[in-house]
Amino acid sequence: MAKVELKKPVIDEIAENIKDAQSVVLVDYRGLTVEQDTRLRKDLRENGITYKVYKNTMMNFAFKGTDFESLAPYLEGPSAIAISKTDATAPARVLAKFAKEADKLEIKGGVVEGVAYDAAGIAQIAKIPSREELLSKLLGSIQSPIANFARVMQQLADKGGAAGVPAPEAKEEAPAEAPAEEVKAEEAPAEAPAEEAKAEEAPAEAPTEEAKAEEAPAEAPAEEAKAEE
Repeated sequence: MAKVELKKPVIDEIAENIKDAQSVVLVDYRGLTVEQDTRLRKDLRENGITYKVYKNTMMNFAFKGTDFESLAPYLEGPSAIAISKTDATAPARVLAKFAKEADKLEIKGGVVEGVAYDAAGIAQIAKIPSREELLSKLLGSIQSPIANFARVMQQLADKGGAAGVPAPEAKEEAPAEAPAEEVKAEEAPAEAPAEEAKAEEAPAEAPTEEAKAEEAPAEAPAEEAKAEE
C-alpha cells in the first residue's frame, strides 16, 4: 500500500477534528513525565478538549486551505494539538495553567476564532474567564437588584407593611389648591347681573319707535289741506 494511502486516513482525521473548531493550540510536550502527560490529557478531556499527537507533515496537509494554515510555521519539533469546538478559550486556559506546574510543556501558538496568535498571544487568551464563569457573573449581576428589592420588601414587612411608611408630603399639599377652584366657581355668577342688565336696557329703545309712529300722523292734515285747496 502506498504511503499516501496510509497518510490519508490520518489527514482526514485531523481535518475532521479541526472542522468547525473555535480554537486550536499547538504545544511541544517534550520533557513531560508519563504521570504529567496522563494528568494533562485528563484535564483537557474534562474541559471538552481533543488532544492528540500527530506528525507535523500530517497536520500541515490537514491545515491547508483552512483558518489553521497560519500554524504551519510552528510545526517544528514534536507537536501535539489541542482542539475545542465549544469553548474558544478553553485550550489556552487549561494548557497555560498546566504549564505553570509543568514547565516542560511549551505552548507554540494557536488560532482562536479564526485569528492566529503566538505563544504570548495565547498566554493573554488564557486569562479570559471561561464561559461558565462569565455566565455566573452575569447571573449574579442580574440577581443582585432582585435581592436588594426583596430585602427592602422584607424591611417594609418587618415595619408593618406600607402602613408603616409615612405618606409623601407632596400629596398632603395637593388639596391646598381646591379653595382657589371654589373661589372661581363662586365668582362666575357675578357676571350674570350684567347680562340681565343688558336684557333690561334693550326695551328702552322701543318707545322711540312708537314715538315715531305717533309723530307720523301729524303731517296728515297738511296733505288734506292741500287736497281741499
